[in-house]
Amino acid sequence: MQIILLEKVGKLGDLGDVVKVKDGYARNFLIPTKQARRATEAAIKEFEQRRAELEKVAAEKLAAAKALGESLAGKTVRIAQKAGVDGRLFGSVTNADVAEALTKSNMAVAKAQVRMPSGPLKTVGEHTVSVSPHHDVVVEITVQVVAQVE
Repeated sequence: MQIILLEKVGKLGDLGDVVKVKDGYARNFLIPTKQARRATEAAIKEFEQRRAELEKVAAEKLAAAKALGESLAGKTVRIAQKAGVDGRLFGSVTNADVAEALTKSNMAVAKAQVRMPSGPLKTVGEHTVSVSPHHDVVVEITVQVVAQVE
């Protein structure tokens, strides 16, 4: 299916690109999330009329993401979990846990924006995790997992 992108989509294209994707990806994800639109002649003409407005919105999103990235850079988040005597956690620390801890410290981050390169954290200690509030903004934070004291 030919679609026109209404915002930057990772590994697919930038604002205004006309790309061919599988029908299900377009129908079930890109179009419902308003990231793309079918590339009909009428849609392309309408996009060209609204291009400046869409570019302005994209620039505002990028600026907000950069501001959040600057405030997150180098931040350390402390999360307490139950652990055994050998330092292994009984559960694990997931991206949802990291996002929740950041949100509690007044940094609005969704769990999908937290990237854990080696999967959930399963040991006590300091771990480096990436936070990506935008495709072009990726910052590293430190997650300090400590044994929970009862």
